Amino acid sequence: MDTIIHVDGVSKRFGKVRAVHDLYFDVRRGDVVGFIGPNGAGKTTTIRMLSAVLRPDSGVISVNGFDAATQGDEVRASIGVMTEGAGLYPNLSGLDNLKFFAELHGVDDPERPASLLKAMGLSDAARRRAGTYSTGMKKRLGLAKALIHRPPVLLLDEPTSGLDPEGITMVLDEVRRLAREEGVTVMLCSHILHQLEAVCDRYVIVEAGRLLAQGSLEELVNEYITERVLELVTDLTEEKASQIADRSSARLVSFVSGRVCFAVGRADEVPPLIAAVSATARIWSAVRVGEDLQSAYFRVMEAKASEA
Repeated sequence: MDTIIHVDGVSKRFGKVRAVHDLYFDVRRGDVVGFIGPNGAGKTTTIRMLSAVLRPDSGVISVNGFDAATQGDEVRASIGVMTEGAGLYPNLSGLDNLKFFAELHGVDDPERPASLLKAMGLSDAARRRAGTYSTGMKKRLGLAKALIHRPPVLLLDEPTSGLDPEGITMVLDEVRRLAREEGVTVMLCSHILHQLEAVCDRYVIVEAGRLLAQGSLEELVNEYITERVLELVTDLTEEKASQIADRSSARLVSFVSGRVCFAVGRADEVPPLIAAVSATARIWSAVRVGEDLQSAYFRVMEAKASEA
């Protein structure tokens, strides 16, 4: 595994407040990782430590092979950061903002600022002061700023908040493209879980500064969701549905005329269930429900709460 971000036993306090406690996870090169948890979970503090802005009280953080505690300049050269405050200069134009940050990072491609503005749909506003931009435009300019020096790692904190649907699509498409075509590693913090599901390869779930779970959506579903719910649109009668449940390992969850839900314990029990229903009724659709990121996230939270 080609690890580009390594976090091992990291803790951070602010006075009596423990923001991060014994946190550990690895991120593989080229992955898009959703970093999720409730407010106050330690996500922003972790991002600031990954950015070499804060030093951990204990533990080790390395980014692109550099120690964040002792090689801060090298780490900062390896990352692009987009936080909720974009860090732009409001009295400079969008183009001049990017030219400034390009010079700061030693970018020698004079076309880079303009090409990023075009990619973000901001070419028409290139000469306008950034302070006059809408929230969505500032977000897109902030992403362009994070990308100006072609960093191998992107740390994005709520990159789609305040964006309209077109802007959301543009940002998420760019994240996918960077990972797939350029091998950029992305850590993405967001509370909008369905957006993460559309773009992320893996997830790191934290609460109260501790790691709760990590893995792909499939891995989280397999570990934390104990039943698979199959929703069928069919002409099955309630009596027949009850009989199918009695003869199999399925549980009849609900029956509304034309729509029936069964629950089974394992994914490999779904095809036999469909076969049993189709033997006695017509099926117009069959959908597995409750296996999305939001469902997995809340099951993780429930499981950890029950352990406490």
